Amino acid sequence: MGFLNSMFDLADFVNIDSFAAFVSWLDNVVWGPLMLILIVGTGVFLTVRLKFRPWRNLGYALKSIFAKKDETKSGDISPFQSLMTALSATVGVGNIAGVATAIAAGGPGALLWMWLTAIVGLSTKYAESTLAVKYRTVNDKGEMAGGTMFALRDGLKNKTLGKILGFFFAFFAVVASFGIGNMTQSNTVASAMNNAFGVPFWLTGIILVVFCLIVILGGIKKIGAVSGKIVPFMAAFYFVFSIIFIGINIEQLPMGLYNIFVGAFAPQCVMGGVLGNVIATAIQKGVARGVFSNEAGLGSAPIAAAAAQTDHPARQGYVNMTGTFIDTIIICSLTGLVIACSGVLYDPVTGVYTSLTGSDLTSAAFSTTFGIFGSWFVALAVFLFAFSTILGWSYYGEKCLEYLAGGTKLNVTYRLIFSLLPFVGSMVSLELAWNISDVFNALMAIPNLIALILMSNTIAKETEDFQYNYLIPEKKAAKERKMAKKAA
Repeated sequence: MGFLNSMFDLADFVNIDSFAAFVSWLDNVVWGPLMLILIVGTGVFLTVRLKFRPWRNLGYALKSIFAKKDETKSGDISPFQSLMTALSATVGVGNIAGVATAIAAGGPGALLWMWLTAIVGLSTKYAESTLAVKYRTVNDKGEMAGGTMFALRDGLKNKTLGKILGFFFAFFAVVASFGIGNMTQSNTVASAMNNAFGVPFWLTGIILVVFCLIVILGGIKKIGAVSGKIVPFMAAFYFVFSIIFIGINIEQLPMGLYNIFVGAFAPQCVMGGVLGNVIATAIQKGVARGVFSNEAGLGSAPIAAAAAQTDHPARQGYVNMTGTFIDTIIICSLTGLVIACSGVLYDPVTGVYTSLTGSDLTSAAFSTTFGIFGSWFVALAVFLFAFSTILGWSYYGEKCLEYLAGGTKLNVTYRLIFSLLPFVGSMVSLELAWNISDVFNALMAIPNLIALILMSNTIAKETEDFQYNYLIPEKKAAKERKMAKKAA
């Protein structure tokens, strides 16, 4: 075992100080004021442009999650499996480690900025998923292929610009799939398993590789089937455990909420607030981790939406936007509230703030109430969340590579390489992995957000068409059935 540890200790090789410093600097640049304004601003613009329909139809969207698979509609998987595939990619370590990292860096107020990003992100996720279904196509194996790259290529009036932006999005997404969708996930799993059970980092990497090979080589139908089982279980598992924790520490909840709201706007956190001034760490980390977690604006989740069996682009747009609600408003909130209520951030006696971050901070929070079982729970949750994210992102990266290669000839090679990378990810620096992921998230988001703004008229037309030709008649028919049933 000592030989393996020394042979595969990649952390010392990868974590070169100068490179890490450069990546950290680049992370701060790409997630500076302009990116924050672009992401949040696009969400606000789309919300208004779509007449707040994503917000107004959230209830309908949540009910639509469990629509049954309909073989008469084009698509590879059911709407539910499509959402679960998207959720498998979004509900990952960002919900456990990402929230903790944001709070450790920016204080509890970072959680409020995650919430605000998610609220406007509903419209963003709806819009990008609608475009993905509208402009999807069929590949050389008869499978659905769609996403921001196809929407840019086929939807923009300026075809040259569309092809250029589509290429860059696909390229950045392939690279990002190795970071946000793979090495960052496995890195956090390895840390959690080592802290909770003493499992060597390299062993966790090998276990993940084996599981990935079993599922990923089976393609989207295997990924969709596995995600459809793992995601609901892990979400319910995490929800119940977190609610029990909050219930036990209910007396701390008011102060936790107070710290969240005050921390978001406290003078010491928000210095200035306009372009050219210093942007508060709470805002920067809250928005960055919020996007990392729910992926609204990245353009990744729509790739799964394009595989769904549906009769209208907007229908799947509504289904997929619920992923943002489930991911951030529910699951991330639970993590944030657990940390805020636990008292691990700050010791009022010594006046010392914690040095913990990532899943270690979340584990410490749960352990204040559940002891060693808290760290075991977090380790298991991290494993499930991260593995599901790796599965979802393998599909995203594959479809983007497919777009770049003009066919499926490199798919198997990509699946093999992607399945082996968790071993590498389990050995690298946590901070470096997070920063690299943040950079490529931003690079992916730029062409996607440009597409959403330039194609907002198309999105609005699809929304109105679905509203009046599908949604309203369906609600009317459902009401008539209900009344007829009562009369009988």
